[in-house]
Amino acid sequence: MSFAQPLLTLLQRIERGLDAIIQPVVFAGMAALIGVITLQIVSRVLFSAVGWTEEVARFLLVWITFLAGTLAFQRGRHIAVSFAVDALPLPMRKLARLAALAIVVAFMITLIVIGYRYMQVQSFQKSASLRLSMTYVYAVMPVCAAIMAWYALVDMVELLVNGEMPPSQEASL
Repeated sequence: MSFAQPLLTLLQRIERGLDAIIQPVVFAGMAALIGVITLQIVSRVLFSAVGWTEEVARFLLVWITFLAGTLAFQRGRHIAVSFAVDALPLPMRKLARLAALAIVVAFMITLIVIGYRYMQVQSFQKSASLRLSMTYVYAVMPVCAAIMAWYALVDMVELLVNGEMPPSQEASL
């Protein structure tokens, strides 16, 4: 499988590139969320409430949650019970991990389709304060599901090429 190693290297480089984009976006989103909530509190105490802050805070929280969830998935930080798989002999353990990753990919593809449909159904709706199309708010579901599906596919290729997964991903399966 020597031909697969350059492909795996490319896939891992793309994965690191996605990670390098998502991390600062989540950080900026958290900083913006803190700023917006602070503005909301200060404006309510000192002046009259700024109406759009609640809506922006809600939308930021939704996007941050999904994007941070993709980072957690990529790092293998989601909850997992792996003692049964770890007790299996190596060939069966590899097969079980491949099956788990295939299930994750299938679920993420389903989530992409459902999220895209829901995004289309809600596309006519505008947010109350900002008059922002709700398509942008609901787009987080198919976007993050696609990123997580990509991460799972890279893990599958890595498992097939190297015969094992890095310890950070093993914890999540």
